[in-house]
Amino acid sequence: MIPKEIDNHTTENTMLTAEEIHEINEEIGMYPYRQAACIEALKVVQKYRRWVSDESIEDIAAHLEMSAAEVDSVATFYNLIYRKPVGKYVILVCDSVSCYIMGAETMLDHLQNKLGIGLGQTTADDRFTLLTVPCLGTCDHAPAMMVGRDLHRDLTPGKIDAILAACP
Repeated sequence: MIPKEIDNHTTENTMLTAEEIHEINEEIGMYPYRQAACIEALKVVQKYRRWVSDESIEDIAAHLEMSAAEVDSVATFYNLIYRKPVGKYVILVCDSVSCYIMGAETMLDHLQNKLGIGLGQTTADDRFTLLTVPCLGTCDHAPAMMVGRDLHRDLTPGKIDAILAACP
């Protein structure tokens, strides 16, 4: 660990990069209390590392003047913070009632066969991680999934193949 100057607030040993610290500090400035930037700090670390490790939880906690348990409770509550390594692209397949009725299970089977992985797994080339999500809020265009930050609706196996092919 390298000692880093943290926003003139404290100096601490941290594994957070200068870039992460800078972005977290920008988020802190938008809130009345440091602790209120917790979700945003988690998102910053995840943006650079794809997931949030235990060590990152501890560093974020120290920087926000929180306990590691408090930060971890936020990280584990928010389902888009990944506490285990994930691939370059996280595929979130909606498994709501609407999507299920409209064929989400078939789309999920197609993805598992196409990628050669099961739910919660990552492809050997570290490109894709396959997960489900309770709702993507697009029930009128079910079945749906997200790949990274992109929402895809009215899925068919052909659409899925094209979406995956477009991922570098």
